[in-house]
Amino acid sequence: MNHPLRILVTAFLAVACMATIPLGQHVAVAADANKDGTSQPDFTRGDAIPEGYVHDWNLGPTGLRGWIHSDRLETSDARQIKITQVEAGSPADGVLRVDDVILGVGDKPFGSDPRVAFGKAITAAETPTQDGKLNLLRWRAGQTDVVTVKLPVLGHYSETAPWDCPKSQQILDRGLTALAERVGDPSYRSVPITRSLNALALLAGGREDMLAQVKKEAQWAADFTTDGFKTWHYGYVITFLAEYVMATGDDSVLPGLRRLALESARGQSTVGSWGHRFVGSDGRLGGYGMMNSPGLPLTISLVLARRAGVDDPEVSEAIQKSSRLLRFYAGKGSIPYGDHHPWIQTHDDNGKNGMAAVLFRLLGEAETAEYFSRMSVACHGAERDCGHTGNFFNMVWAMPGVAESGPYATGSWMNEFGAWYFDLARRRDGTFLHQGPPQARNDSYRDWDCTGAWLLAYAIPNGNLHLTGKGDSSVRKIERAEAESLLDDGRGWSNNDRDRFYDSLDTEQLMSRLSSWSPTVRERAAIALGRRQDKVSDRLMELLESGELDARYGACQAIKWQRGRAAAAVPKLVAAFQSDDLWLRILAADALAGIGEPAKSAVPDMLRRLASNDLSNDPRNMQQRYLSFALFNQRDGLIGRSLEGIDRQLLIRAVRAGLTNEDGRARSSFSSVYTNLSFQEIQPLLPAIHQAIIEPAPSGIMFADGIQNSGLELLSKHRIDEGIELLADYARTQKQHGSQKRIIVVMKMLESYGAHAQRVIPQLEATANYFEHEEQDFPRNLSRDKARIVRETIQKIKLSTDRPELRSLNLAL
Repeated sequence: MNHPLRILVTAFLAVACMATIPLGQHVAVAADANKDGTSQPDFTRGDAIPEGYVHDWNLGPTGLRGWIHSDRLETSDARQIKITQVEAGSPADGVLRVDDVILGVGDKPFGSDPRVAFGKAITAAETPTQDGKLNLLRWRAGQTDVVTVKLPVLGHYSETAPWDCPKSQQILDRGLTALAERVGDPSYRSVPITRSLNALALLAGGREDMLAQVKKEAQWAADFTTDGFKTWHYGYVITFLAEYVMATGDDSVLPGLRRLALESARGQSTVGSWGHRFVGSDGRLGGYGMMNSPGLPLTISLVLARRAGVDDPEVSEAIQKSSRLLRFYAGKGSIPYGDHHPWIQTHDDNGKNGMAAVLFRLLGEAETAEYFSRMSVACHGAERDCGHTGNFFNMVWAMPGVAESGPYATGSWMNEFGAWYFDLARRRDGTFLHQGPPQARNDSYRDWDCTGAWLLAYAIPNGNLHLTGKGDSSVRKIERAEAESLLDDGRGWSNNDRDRFYDSLDTEQLMSRLSSWSPTVRERAAIALGRRQDKVSDRLMELLESGELDARYGACQAIKWQRGRAAAAVPKLVAAFQSDDLWLRILAADALAGIGEPAKSAVPDMLRRLASNDLSNDPRNMQQRYLSFALFNQRDGLIGRSLEGIDRQLLIRAVRAGLTNEDGRARSSFSSVYTNLSFQEIQPLLPAIHQAIIEPAPSGIMFADGIQNSGLELLSKHRIDEGIELLADYARTQKQHGSQKRIIVVMKMLESYGAHAQRVIPQLEATANYFEHEEQDFPRNLSRDKARIVRETIQKIKLSTDRPELRSLNLAL
C-alpha cells in the first residue's frame, strides 16, 4: 500500500549562517536498554543506528530527515538527532549533511524529547521575532557548532488557530498550490484513502482555479471499485463524491455515488457494522468481524450521500443501524476497535472519537457529538502519537473532532500538540508526509501522502465542507479555560510510563478525579487507588450515593479495583444495580465481580436481569452482554468457576437467554456452565446449546466460535448422536481464521464417535476436496494441511469398529 510520492519542489533560496563555537563537553545520552535489549546509541562516540531501526523523521521545511532513538512508542529519552538525508537545494543544504548529529536547538543541548523540541523550534523560527532563523547545535567529526538554517517567515499561530490565523492561511495556500500541481500531473496516483482526502482538501480550499483538478478526481471516484478492502476505501471515496455534488451541483457523478452508497449499505452486517470486507451471504462479517475504523467513515459518507441526493431506504436503514451501535459508547469511553468494551486506556483510539464527533453533529445529536469532541481535545501527546497499525487515522481525525468544540478548542490543542507536530511533518514545498508513531520500524502507512488530510485541518475555518462544519452546528463551543482543562485531563500518561503520574498524586487528588467527566481519568485514578493500601471503602460508598452520575460511575470503577477490601460496599452496589441508568447498572455489576466471593449474594438479582431484556432502552441487550462476563467469565466471573448453591431454575433461564445474545464473546462466557454442570443438570439446556452451534452470533465474530466449540465438545463428550452431523458441518463452515488449528480438535471429536461417524464420510470427503482445490482467501499450504487432516480422519473412521452407546438429543430431553 506504500506509494512513492513525486515531489514537486517550489524553490526557496536558503541563506545559511554558521558560527563556530567551542562548547566543551556535550550532555551524554542515557545508556539504558530498550525493552528489546537495544541500547540508545551515542553518535558522538561512533555508535551506529541499531540494526532494524529504520524509522526516521521529516524535520519540517528544512529539507532534512533525521533518526531519533525511540523506546515503547516514545522519543522522550532521546537527546540526539542523526541526519539521514539532506534535500538538494533545501534550506539545510550546505549547512548540514548526512551523519551530522543535532544535539540541541539554539546553543543548548536537548533537555527533553528532541522530536518535540525540534518541532517547536521550527514553529518559533517561522515567526517574525526570529526572522526564520532556526539555530541548531550541530556535532560533526568531534566539533560542536551553532549553525543556522534560514526558513521562510510564516508568522505566529493565533490562539484560535486555524481560525483567524494568518500562518494557518499561508500553510493552506502553499499546500493547496503544491497539491493541485501534483493532482494535475497525468501520472498522479495515490492510495484511494489519501487520494480522496487530497481531493477533499482542494474542494475545501474553495479556489476556482483548482476546480478542473477536483472535477477530474470526481470522475475517478464515480468509477471507483476495488477487489481489496472496500470498506476502508469506500467511506472516503463516497465522502468526497457527496461533498463534490453538494459543492458544485454537478449531478453527472450521482450514478457512481448511488452505486457506491448502496453497495456499502448492502455490505453492512445485520447488527449495523462493517469489517475488513463487506458481509457474506449469511449477513455475517468474516475475519476479525466488526471494525469501527472503516465503519465510522462509511456511516459518515452515507449521511453525506443522503444529503447529496441518494435518498434510499437502504441507505437510511444502514445509517440508523450503525449510529445505534455507535451511540452506545457516548459517555462511557472511546469507540473501540470492534464490538468490544468501551476503550478507556486513552482518550481516543485510532481517531474514532473524532469520527464520531463529526457523525453525530451531522445527525443533529449535539450532546453525543459534544462528548466525543471533548474526548478528542483531551487526546494529545503520547495518547495521540500511537494507534493500531500506526497513527495515521488518529491524526487524520484529530482536528475535525477537536474543531466541533470551537476555535478555542483548536487553538489550545494546536498550542499543546498540533502546531509542532504538523510543522515537523510539513515539507519545504508545503506538502506533508505521514510520519508514523515513534517506533523502530515504519508503520503500515509509510510514505502515505498526508497533504490533503493535514490541509483539511487548516481549511476548517473556510466552512466549505459539511465534513468540517459547514452549516449550523448546535454543538456547544467552549472557552479557553475549559479547553485547557480538557487538555489537562489528557496529561499524566505515556506509553513508557503509564502509572507514575497518577501514583504521585495523593489520595485526595485521586478521589477528586473519580468524579471526572472523563472515563479515562476516572479509570486511571481508580487503578492507582487500587494499587494502594489506603482504606477508602467508606468514602467510595459515599461517592456511590452521590447526586452526580459521573461520580457514581467513578465509585464503581474504584470499588472494582479495591477487590475484596471493598466487601462492605456490596449492599450499596446492589442498590446501584437497581438504577434506571444502564451504564451504572453495568458498572455496579462489574464492581461486584471485582469484589468476588463476598458479592455472591447479588447473583440471583444479576441472573434475573440477565434473563430479561428491555429492547426499547437497550436495543442490543448490552446489559445482558456485560452480565454474562460479570457472572460466567471463567477467570473473573462471580460464578465462572463454581455453580455451587446457585438456583438451577434461575440459572437455566439466564443461560438460555444469554446464548441468544448477538455478541459471540458474551455467548462464549457460558462455556463455563457447560463444564460446571452434570449431564443431568445440563439436559434442559441442550436445545439452546444445539441452537447456539447451528446459529452463530451475528457479532463478536472473532470470539463467536468459542461457544460453538464448547457445545460440540459437550455433545461429543456425552455421545449425543446429532453431534456427528454438526461436527461434519462445522469442519467446513467454521470461520477461516485459526481453522488450521481448530480442524484438528474437530476431527478428534468426530473420531470419538467411532464407527458411527462413517455415515458422514461422503461429506468429509467433499470437505477435504474443497480445502484442497476450492478454498479462497486462505493460505494454500494451510488449506492443503486441513485437507490432509480430514483425509487422515476419514481413514481412521473407516477402520474403526468401536460403537459407543449414543444418546439422541430428543431422548436426552
